[in-house]
Amino acid sequence: MLEIIGAFCLILLGGVIGSIRVIEQGDQAIVQRLGRYERTLNPGPNVVIPFLDTVLVETVREQLLDIDPQRAFTKDNVPIEVDAIVSWQILDLQKAYYAVEDLQESLKQIVISTLRNEIGLLTLEQLFSSSAAINKALLRELDQSTANWGVKVIRVEVQEFQISQALRESLEKERAAKAEKAAELTRTQGTVESIQQLAQALQGQMNAEDVLRYLVAKDYVSASMEIGKSDNSKIVFMDPRALSEAVTELMGQVEEPRNRGNLDGEA
Repeated sequence: MLEIIGAFCLILLGGVIGSIRVIEQGDQAIVQRLGRYERTLNPGPNVVIPFLDTVLVETVREQLLDIDPQRAFTKDNVPIEVDAIVSWQILDLQKAYYAVEDLQESLKQIVISTLRNEIGLLTLEQLFSSSAAINKALLRELDQSTANWGVKVIRVEVQEFQISQALRESLEKERAAKAEKAAELTRTQGTVESIQQLAQALQGQMNAEDVLRYLVAKDYVSASMEIGKSDNSKIVFMDPRALSEAVTELMGQVEEPRNRGNLDGEA
């Protein structure tokens, strides 16, 4: 008789212990009774019915979803890879558990789809300065899509846009060519301005021949200085008389059409 009473007490004690479930702070739990939703358990001790109730614990803390690099195409059909991080939190565990089958995978697919759509609206040049706008578009789309899922998307951050090495080198060459073109234009404008300033200073005392002679001599000196800077350069001496003769010949070619025009005018 005592053995039966002892066994009964042990079963009763086990049932009491098994009926108490402690939920940790930052977690909640779904109680399913015979396969159907019964209630949601909050942090602290909770009583359930052993063998009838199934307890499913989930965190309600803020969570991070790391999106692996995804391939997308810009408006000008440039292939890139982009990754992102989503910060989200469960607000209603019942909705989050029953409204969607795989919550994280569903969030991931929305992010990927929205990323590709937004990137497809921008050129490559626009893309690198549009991270903030893309983040806002992602957050807006996620808020709308998850409104009935019992979750809150806190923030979305696009991490990095990656392009192929060959394309990166091509863009670097293009930027270098543009920079060189701009520098050449600046040098040309500087030369024009210096000639204008020189002409204004002399106030008509220098004619076209003098200006041309000055420019040729200036380029000659600049070229000589550049040659002298090179470690492997050879020293080349030019006869000043040959330089003067070259200038005279060039000036003759300049003056000939002008003289012909004057003769035609007199005729």
